[in-house]
Amino acid sequence: MRPHRRFPIDDVSQVGEARRAAQALAAELGFDEEAAGRLALAVTELGTNLVRHVGPGRQAELLIGPDAVRGPDPAPALQVLALDRGDGMDLERCLRDGYSTGGSSGTGLGAIRRQADRFGAFSAPGRGTVIATRFAVRGERSTVPPRPPAFDIAGLSLAAPGESVSGDAWALRRDGAQWSLALADGLGHGPEAALAADRLMALLDEATPGLLASPAGFLDSAHEPLRSTRGCAAAMVSLGEGGAPLRFGGAGNITGRLISGVADRSLMSQHGTLGMQVRRLQDVVYDWPPHAVLVLHSDGIVSRWSLAETPGLLQADPAVIAGWIARDHLRGRDDATVVVARRHEGQLGQLERA
Repeated sequence: MRPHRRFPIDDVSQVGEARRAAQALAAELGFDEEAAGRLALAVTELGTNLVRHVGPGRQAELLIGPDAVRGPDPAPALQVLALDRGDGMDLERCLRDGYSTGGSSGTGLGAIRRQADRFGAFSAPGRGTVIATRFAVRGERSTVPPRPPAFDIAGLSLAAPGESVSGDAWALRRDGAQWSLALADGLGHGPEAALAADRLMALLDEATPGLLASPAGFLDSAHEPLRSTRGCAAAMVSLGEGGAPLRFGGAGNITGRLISGVADRSLMSQHGTLGMQVRRLQDVVYDWPPHAVLVLHSDGIVSRWSLAETPGLLQADPAVIAGWIARDHLRGRDDATVVVARRHEGQLGQLERA
C-alpha cells in the first residue's frame, strides 16, 4: 500500500492541487470517466467545505491514498479523508440537502455521500471533524447492496516528512473464513525501510493458509528471508469468522489494542526485530469483546492515546477512527500507519448468542 498524500487546505488554490493529484492516482488505477468524475467532485466539495467552514490555521487537510480490501473480489479503490480541528458540525443536519451555514445551496455534503461508494463521518463540538470516503475503480454501481464481509477493516499510511515512500506497510489477506492482517515498520524510513516492510507483505502473500493460522509461526518463518533487508518490527493478527477470538503475534514496537466503551486492552508484542535478532515468537489468544474495535499502529503514532473524550467515535466507520487517531496523535517525524478493524454486526450476534 503506497502512503496517503497530505494536502493542507487553507485556501481555494490548494483544493485544485488535491483534485489534480486524485485524478492522477485514479488514472493509474484505471478509473473510468464516470468513477473519476465522482472522485473529482468529492475532492472539490470536501476541500471547498474546509476552506469555507473551517478556515486557515485550523489544521485542515485532505488525505488521498489507496483504500484497503473490504470485500470479496474488490476493485482497486481510493480513499479521501477530510480532517480538521474546527468547531465541529451537526452531521445529521449538514447531510440534509438545503441546509447550509455558509450561504451555499447546502447540497455539498449530501452530494459527496451520494457520489461515494462508501461514506463515514464523525464530528465533536470543539474537536473538529473527520470525513472518510471511498471511490472504487468500477464506474458501474450495483443497486443491490453486497453482503457485508465478516470484518470491516480500513487504515491509512503516511510517509515521514520529506519522503515520498513509507517505511511502513500493511496488508490484509483472506483465505475462506480466515483473515490475516499484518503491519510492518521497516527500521528507519525511506526506500530501504520500505523494502523491508514490503518484503514481509510479499511473504504474507506467498504463505500457505496453514502457516498463516499461527501469526507467530508466520513471523518466525519470515525472519531469515528478511536478513537481506535492514529488518522490521512487525505484528500479525489472525481473525476467524463466527465470533472466534483473535490470535496475535508481534516483534518490536507495533502497538495493538482492543478498545470498547468499557475496556482497553493492549496486545503484547515481544522484543526483537525480524531480519536482525528475535527470540522465538509465541501466539497470544485474546477474546474479542462485543462492540470492541481492534487498532494496530506503528510507532509514528504516539502510543499513549485515548478516545475517552470522544464518546460515539468507536461506532464510526473504521476509516474515520483511523483518521481521527492519526490527526490527533501523529508524532510528525516518522512514517505512521493506523489500521482499524471491527467485527461485523452479524458476527456480533453469533458471539452474543454463544
